[in-house]
Amino acid sequence: MSGEVLINLTPMETRVALVENGVLQEALIERSRRRGIVGNIYKGKVVRVLPGMQAAFVDIGLERAAFIHAHEVMAEASAGEPHPPIGALLHEGQALVVQVTKDPIGTKGARLTTHLSIPSRYLVYMPDSPHHGVSQRIEDEGERERLKALLDKSIEAQSLEITGGFIVRTAAEGVGDDELESDMYFLLRIWRKVSERKVSAAPPSVIYDDLPLFMRILRDVMRDDIEKVRIDSRENFVKLVEFAEEFMPYAVDRIEYYPGERPIFDLYSVEDEIQKALARKVQLKSGGYLVIDPTEAMTTIDVNTGGYVGHRNLEETIFKTNLEAATAIARQLRLRNLGGIIIIDFIDMMDVEHQRQVLRVLEKALERDNAKTKCTGVTELGLVQLTRKRTRESLEQTLCEACSTCGGRGTLKTPETVCYEIFREILREERAYSADTYRVLASQPVVDRLLDEESAAVADLEAFIDKTIRFQVEQHYSQEQYDIVLM
Repeated sequence: MSGEVLINLTPMETRVALVENGVLQEALIERSRRRGIVGNIYKGKVVRVLPGMQAAFVDIGLERAAFIHAHEVMAEASAGEPHPPIGALLHEGQALVVQVTKDPIGTKGARLTTHLSIPSRYLVYMPDSPHHGVSQRIEDEGERERLKALLDKSIEAQSLEITGGFIVRTAAEGVGDDELESDMYFLLRIWRKVSERKVSAAPPSVIYDDLPLFMRILRDVMRDDIEKVRIDSRENFVKLVEFAEEFMPYAVDRIEYYPGERPIFDLYSVEDEIQKALARKVQLKSGGYLVIDPTEAMTTIDVNTGGYVGHRNLEETIFKTNLEAATAIARQLRLRNLGGIIIIDFIDMMDVEHQRQVLRVLEKALERDNAKTKCTGVTELGLVQLTRKRTRESLEQTLCEACSTCGGRGTLKTPETVCYEIFREILREERAYSADTYRVLASQPVVDRLLDEESAAVADLEAFIDKTIRFQVEQHYSQEQYDIVLM
C-alpha cells in the first residue's frame, strides 16, 4: 500500500489529506481561530466541585469551563482500595495542572486529565508514571523484546535521573537505539521547560502547546508506506524540513514543496471527496449504498442493496454488498472522524459464516485507523456495534452548522401543514381580538397552496368568521414562517 500526505496551508486554516492508493482516507482541518487543544497542558483553577457527579469544572482560560472526572485526578491509594471521592481530591480555588484529552464539542467543554503525557515520534513520556512499555499494536514478540531492551539502554544512557515512564509507539517498529535516544532527549528537554512553567505560571495559562497540525501530522502518521508529503506553502515547507532534519531525518527526502498552479487538494479529487463526506448517503460501486446518520447519542449506519441485483442468488448478493460496505464504512469513519457509539445495520445474512467474514473484513479495515476502535460483534438484533475514540470534532461539525431553516431537523413542514396552522391561528386571533380583516404573510409555496388547493377551505373560513382574509407573499420567509396581521 502506498500513501501520500497533502498539506494545504493558508493564513486562515490548515488542511491535511491522507491518501492511500489514490483514495482519500482522512481529512484533518485546523482553523487559526479555533485550533484544536488536545494534548495541550494548562495550569487551571478549580471553579466548581460536583460531588454528585464525582467531577469538577476547571477554568483553563477557554470560553467554557473544562470538565474533569475523579478517576482522571491522580491520587495516592493503596492497591485494592477504592478511588478517593472528588471532594477529597479537589477544592474550589485550587490550582491544578491538567492536560486536554478531548476538544470542546458542541455545548460541552473540554475533557481533562492530570495524568500527563508528552508524545514524540517514537515515544510517549509519562512524567508521573514509573511504567515502561511497548505499544500493543506491535504484535511480533521478538520485536517487542528488542524494543524493550533498546528502551532500557536509552534510559541508562541519559545522564539525568528519569522519574517517569516511557511507552514505545507503533511507529518505532524497526528503529535503532539512536532514534530512541534522540526522542527521549527531546521529550526530557520539553518536560524540563514544562516543569519550570508549572511553578512560575499563574492560572489559567498554557504551559505546553502541542505542535501545529502540519508538523503534528508528520510526527503521528509518517510510516514506511508514506512515499510523499507535499505542502503548498514555501515558508512552512522550510519549517517542516527543519523539523524533520532534527527529529525525523529519514523523512526529509520525502517532503516536497508543491508549486503547481492546480490547487493541491484537486489532486486525487480530495476536494470532491470532502464534499461527498458531508452527504448523508454514500454510494457503493456495486450499486448499493450506505445511509449515515450522526446523532447526539450515537451514529447509525444502514446498508442497502440499492440497484445491485447480483448474478446468482439473493444471499450471495447480500453477502457481496455487505463485504463492500464493511470496507467503505471503515473509510467513512476515518474520513468523517465519527466517534462514540456506532451502530451498523448490515443487510440480514442467514449464513453464519458470511456474518463472520463480514465482521473480519470490517475489523481488518479498522486496523489502519489511528483512533482507538473496539468492535463488540453482532447483537441479538443482528446489528454490529463498535466504539471509536472521539478526541476532536467530526468533519461535519468542523465545516457545518445546523440549518437555520429547519433548526437541524433535516426536514420542513409541508405547505399543507403550514396552511392548516394558519387556519387555526386565524380562529384564535378572531376569538381574542375580532379584527375587521386579516392579512396573511407567508412564503410563495404556502400562499400558492392557499389560493389553489385550499381556496375552498379559505372561503369556508371567511364565511364562518364573516371576515375577509388577504394573502401576501414574503420572498425572504422560509416555508414554515408566517405572520397574521390584524387590519
